[in-house]
Amino acid sequence: MRRAAVVQYRTSADSAEHNRCLIEEVLIELGARDPGGLDYQVLQFEDGTGFLHVAVFDGISDAFADCEADREFHRDLEQRLATPPIISRARLIGAYFGRTR
Repeated sequence: MRRAAVVQYRTSADSAEHNRCLIEEVLIELGARDPGGLDYQVLQFEDGTGFLHVAVFDGISDAFADCEADREFHRDLEQRLATPPIISRARLIGAYFGRTR
């Protein structure tokens, strides 16, 4: 059974672009390292300041443990936030991604 963590938050308007760039760096590093056991998606809401992270993992290892970009993302996260993050744990029931990704 795969587990998931869902994190939703809002940044200040002047921090949203920087936050998005930091997220992109995390995704680039994860893609280059391919730590395995992780499906990770991040959405930015249309208002530009809201973000939703969904990490589905097998629970065997921490895919973010050796990710320098993730450490950089968290370094000043509190200063970028306009609202506290809402963190939820979940269990993956299933997923559908279509034929072309």
